[in-house]
Amino acid sequence: MSAGDLQVDRPHSARIYDFLLGGRDNFEADRQAAAKMLEHTPNLPVSMKANRRFMARVVRHLARGGIRQFLDVGTGLPTKPNLHEVAQEVAPDARVVYVDNDPLVLVHARALLTPTGTGSVAYLDADLREPETVIESDAVVKSFDLAQPVAVTLIAVLQHVTDDALARHVIDELMAPLAAGSALVLSVVTVDNDPDAGPETVRTYNQHGVPAVARSRAGVETLFGGLELAEPGVVPVHHWQPTDEDRQVDDASVYVYGGVAFKK
Repeated sequence: MSAGDLQVDRPHSARIYDFLLGGRDNFEADRQAAAKMLEHTPNLPVSMKANRRFMARVVRHLARGGIRQFLDVGTGLPTKPNLHEVAQEVAPDARVVYVDNDPLVLVHARALLTPTGTGSVAYLDADLREPETVIESDAVVKSFDLAQPVAVTLIAVLQHVTDDALARHVIDELMAPLAAGSALVLSVVTVDNDPDAGPETVRTYNQHGVPAVARSRAGVETLFGGLELAEPGVVPVHHWQPTDEDRQVDDASVYVYGGVAFKK
């Protein structure tokens, strides 16, 4: 795969995220964009780590509740723990399909995202803005029994779908064919906690060619429309079934709302 395929001269959201989490799968353009963001919101890595812990807690909770199928849309680069590792630790037979459309993610997905249990792990190269191609793909059709519940996870990705109507379309199309009892997990960027500096970070994304938008709590609740929100509703991610580590995190350092809802 060539450097041109990877577009190393342009920042990419997955690689910025990787850098801020302390990863090494990023390039100078990503690091420069991240540095600009850190000028405005120096605690951004705290927020991203809190978001990662949220993913793990939610997946663990859903697996313990009996869900065995996970569709992770907007996967990003592999970061420990990966979703399938969490799910298959609880339920070794869990099946996971990852979806992303970044060439670097594709390279690592093929190399690293292998089952840790008896279940399966598949990777689909697709754009979340075309949800029909995701839900109708061989990866989903062959991996899942759609007569049984599926958990759809959109973790810190919808900020890059800046149009609210398109974001709702994505969610509606992904959830429509799924069985009752299926879950939708969202973590969504906000600046409600930092209306002064937070918007500058979002602006930096946009200035570097990475479309981004922050949403209010009410805006995130709207994305769950038609589904039954589980307690505690839409909250900063470190408030969702928090661990002792989460309780020590300052609210001002977390720029992500999270929530879980179920299809009736």
